[in-house]
Amino acid sequence: MAHTTIRHLPHAIVVANGKGGVGKTSLVSNLAGLFTQGGLRVLTVDLDPQGNLARDLGYPIDDGKALFTALVTEGSAPIIKDAGGRPGLDCVPGGPALADVVGMMLARSRRAGEDDLPAMLFKLLAPVAGDYDLILIDTPPGEASINEAALAIAHCVVIPTRADEASLDGLSVLATRFVQAKQVNPALRLLGVALFAIGSRSTRVAAEVREAVDELLEGTAPVFESRIRFLETASVDQRSVGKLVHELEAGAADAKAARLNWLRERESSDGQLDAGGVHTRNASGLAEDYEQLAREILHRLAEIDREAA
Repeated sequence: MAHTTIRHLPHAIVVANGKGGVGKTSLVSNLAGLFTQGGLRVLTVDLDPQGNLARDLGYPIDDGKALFTALVTEGSAPIIKDAGGRPGLDCVPGGPALADVVGMMLARSRRAGEDDLPAMLFKLLAPVAGDYDLILIDTPPGEASINEAALAIAHCVVIPTRADEASLDGLSVLATRFVQAKQVNPALRLLGVALFAIGSRSTRVAAEVREAVDELLEGTAPVFESRIRFLETASVDQRSVGKLVHELEAGAADAKAARLNWLRERESSDGQLDAGGVHTRNASGLAEDYEQLAREILHRLAEIDREAA
């Protein structure tokens, strides 16, 4: 990472961990949906070559070439408006082409006067940042240069983690990147650690993870009180039909009402009800988890704003 000071983007939140499968994309998509539902204008930026944010939010899957080209040519950010039919939720799609960023940066590093990746990313997003209340950035687990670029221009970081040792190792990797990023972005703040896929009643496990987090980060990162439980059907449904957890909850309530109505009327053309390809019967607990985390994040952001004032 080039050690040149870069202005950060206000209220740009990077969601990152050095390991995959810890809930980064799920957090970005569900929090973005909830913030938008609450009246905020939100931009998600998918910097992951896997591009899974498209599946979660239900917008067309992209190859990432538009974003890659915009970075290289200093073009306009390729923004999908009102993603998945959600007014106020816009997205910059990622995809496999972003894997070429590393090779591109190696080539550019040999030429004097070329922008580094943090500067390129800042130039891409700065012109549109004022259009949004929040920018949520999804990052890949293993691509150091992309993570470092996101951290260099961000306002805050949220680190999701599971309870296993590999996830905590990934958290340690991200903590190291955070310390390095502070050298070029002194305004960067660690918003908090989110416990992902931990049972709602697993108090002992949650306490052990909190203790491990405090040890790894030397108590510098608050651990959010809310923890996101694991609900496999919701995870499958979100990717397959492009609906967020709170939307699945509403759909499940509608489906339950339809089933009860069918039982009352005792009639159906084929004896079955069409669930629309959705398996989730009750997502209320998981939806509440995300809602609580969204409230905590907004509260913490407000605290940081007051401290900076």
